[in-house]
Amino acid sequence: MSWRPQYRSSKFRNVYGKVASREHCFDGIPITKNVHDNHFCAVNARFLAIVTESAGGGSFLVIPLEQTGRIEPNYPKVCGHQGNVLDIKWNPFIENIIASCSEDTSVRIWEIPEGGLKRNMTEAVLELYGHSRRVGLVEWHPTTNNILFSAGYDYKVLIWNLDIGEPVKMIDCHTDVILCMSFNTDGSLLATTCKDKKLRVVEPRSGRVLQEASCKNHRVNRVVFLGSTKRLLTTGVSRWNTRQIALWDQEDLSMPLIEEEIDGLSGLLFPFYDADTHMLYLAGKGDGNIRYYEIGSEKPYLSYLMEFRSPAPQKGLGVMPKHGLDVSACEVFRFYKLVTLKGLIEPISMIVPRRSETYQEDIYPMTPGTEPALTPDEWLSGVNRDPILMSLKEGYKRTSKIVFKAPVREKKGVVVNGIDLLENVPPRTENELLRMFFRQQDEIRRLKDELSQKDIRIRQLQLELKNLRNSPKNN
Repeated sequence: MSWRPQYRSSKFRNVYGKVASREHCFDGIPITKNVHDNHFCAVNARFLAIVTESAGGGSFLVIPLEQTGRIEPNYPKVCGHQGNVLDIKWNPFIENIIASCSEDTSVRIWEIPEGGLKRNMTEAVLELYGHSRRVGLVEWHPTTNNILFSAGYDYKVLIWNLDIGEPVKMIDCHTDVILCMSFNTDGSLLATTCKDKKLRVVEPRSGRVLQEASCKNHRVNRVVFLGSTKRLLTTGVSRWNTRQIALWDQEDLSMPLIEEEIDGLSGLLFPFYDADTHMLYLAGKGDGNIRYYEIGSEKPYLSYLMEFRSPAPQKGLGVMPKHGLDVSACEVFRFYKLVTLKGLIEPISMIVPRRSETYQEDIYPMTPGTEPALTPDEWLSGVNRDPILMSLKEGYKRTSKIVFKAPVREKKGVVVNGIDLLENVPPRTENELLRMFFRQQDEIRRLKDELSQKDIRIRQLQLELKNLRNSPKNN
């Protein structure tokens, strides 16, 4: 019998990336130069938000998606934070509500007016104070309205009920800075990666650690739940400092199912998973390429598809929700790529090539929609419910009728589980102490430069005065 090659059948093996034309990009944006390992970008079906470089506090832009092209330097900003903005996330159920967190230890909720900003916005509809250090991450609960998670440099994850504007739960199982958070499909489990080199699966309402992996050979940076497959995927660094990914069983983190080395570059690998198509996208910070794979239920689990290449390095990537995609073009995923050197935001569409122009049901299954499945009280009482699904064929542009109502409350001490969060401050890490030392050294050098400049100016004035006194006119 003659040998025949074994081809794996896949409807996504020819997916390709298509960059938007220059007139459909967002140009002239002063993208932040902050080195924090976040995307600094959030997008939904109506708005694009980007953290910008600014002096005297933190700010971010909010631009309507149809307003492409060059953005004016004086374009209105959201600029109420007193420190650099480190993360921003849109509410999945209310399209004009966005959460931001900052080095000023606060989390703030902003309501963007219809049609975008006409002037600078400095007043948030809700200010949340509970962390004793800067806040690096925010995440909305995937099925419950008005439940927000925030992770700070005080090693705590706070769960906020925005109906009352207070933290209702605290996850206090980490011993170092939390790097990443990811929810499973119904939001009943939270996976975290931490600077202490551990991967954890936590029950968020009780704060109980269900599974924990001490990753010595694979130092984890990012984690993502792979939909309802009961598996996790992490990106990290091997003992030889090569970038790698690992696949885990969420119920047994003793050993990864597979580990695969990617390359020897140094930039952080950001993973993105599309549960509808079972496709995984890997984008490296500082790279110009995006690799994509298909996730299977049996070995080898991970099948390489293709790679999108670009010469421009990316600082971060925003991802469009499913209901904002162009189904008529067979678009299954869309990135918004931050190109810092050019001040450019570049949309990249991942497209399945199809000849027919009709709706392709096989690549657009029912997907989580814009309606929450639970209220905060239901979720906090222990109820779990899968997201409410919607079809992208009919009425997928439907907007949610939910309106955000900010609670009225007084500022006071924040007590959760009997602990005042603002008083219980952990010791500073070595990196934080070094950062403070270098800032103080920079400030001392700046003051010395100012003094030397003033001394030079004084000498110049003294010399001018001496010359005037010795001039013939005065004699």
